[in-house]
Amino acid sequence: MVQRLIGAIEAGGTKFVLAVAREDGTILREARIATRTPDECFPEVAQFFREAAAAHGPLASFGVASFGPIDIDPASSTYGTFTTTPKPGWAGARFHDVLGEFGAPIAVDTDVNGAALGEWLKGAGQGCTTLAYTTVGTGIGTGVVHKGAPLMGFSHYESGHIQPPRDAAVDPFLGACPFHGDCLEGLAAGPAIAARWGQSLSELGSPPEKVELIAGYVAHLAASLVLLHMPDRLIFGGGVMKAPGLLQAVRRQTERKLAGYVRAPQLDPGLEQFIVAPGLGDHAGITGAIELGRIAADQ
Repeated sequence: MVQRLIGAIEAGGTKFVLAVAREDGTILREARIATRTPDECFPEVAQFFREAAAAHGPLASFGVASFGPIDIDPASSTYGTFTTTPKPGWAGARFHDVLGEFGAPIAVDTDVNGAALGEWLKGAGQGCTTLAYTTVGTGIGTGVVHKGAPLMGFSHYESGHIQPPRDAAVDPFLGACPFHGDCLEGLAAGPAIAARWGQSLSELGSPPEKVELIAGYVAHLAASLVLLHMPDRLIFGGGVMKAPGLLQAVRRQTERKLAGYVRAPQLDPGLEQFIVAPGLGDHAGITGAIELGRIAADQ
């Protein structure tokens, strides 16, 4: 059987990953470009897919897993449009403006929903009924997948802007979020860590006291996700989570915060099987974007 070709975009805070794949997920062509403004990025995106279509054949659909905030409601007149994103130049930009020329269905979701879907399909979330994937990197966000479908309300979830308790005596940093100051993203994302200490956790050598501080904020989110969604597993990815010792500290502090209140087979002692790193590494997002495109081709 001839497989349809899917165009996929993982649009992150620092880079775009572009791919053309067969519907079984086999990638035929892939490229990375730096995230700049839409005027700079979109022409390169269009050129990549034009060249890919010329080499491999017409594209049946597109799947986009993007940073936000972005409208992901297919029934909305502004579907695929960036809204209140603080990234300069992106508010009001729309993926359909660059992909519309190909005349194929376009599915747009968040980068974390895409990563959650990718991990559920082929990574550390295989076998889970409900899975939560959180990235802690340039920003902080969580995608939740239930039985292979990303969840949302009137818009996508914004876990990075939950405001955790902050002890000003221990952490006098006021936060870096332009909207909320000391929300999770303003306290524990990569730019916040660099603004507070001048370097990333890894560059600092991951000193225990600093790792424990950041872990406490991330663990507040992890415990909240357990209480709100009761997922079978929590996956934490992103550049910040690669700091030595951070994932282990998040497990310890999450278990402490839950304090034995939630009892379930999924919550193993020490949470080593419950809170895990991505099984697909940095490929979770593009894997999910390809699957979003495959689903769009079927609709």
